[in-house]
Amino acid sequence: MPKKMKLNDTESFGDRMARFRSEAGYSQRELARETGISQRMIAYYEKQAKYPPTHLLPTLAKALGTSADELLGIKTADEKINKKDMRLWRRFSQIEKMPTKDKRQIMQLLDTFIEKDKLKAQTELQ
Repeated sequence: MPKKMKLNDTESFGDRMARFRSEAGYSQRELARETGISQRMIAYYEKQAKYPPTHLLPTLAKALGTSADELLGIKTADEKINKKDMRLWRRFSQIEKMPTKDKRQIMQLLDTFIEKDKLKAQTELQ
């Protein structure tokens, strides 16, 4: 007899979706833009929908960096990447798609900030 899956009853789908959205660093508007779903529908799914939009689960899961099982509460979320850093990683993936000249300029800017942080750490140690 197959093992029966049990949904996590302590948190609604909308609450989980809002939590994953927040952990991924998205506002409702940003998630709407990322998924092609209107901001109004994102708000509806988080606050009023009793059932998740099954045809949109893969899109939402991908954008939020989680699985459909985790969104549905069937499985608990894994700690893959510190969720606070998801916004930064999304930016890096956007930068990877840029022309080489633009990437070089961004790298120079990042190097400047990294060097500044190193110097600050050194002066604090002295």
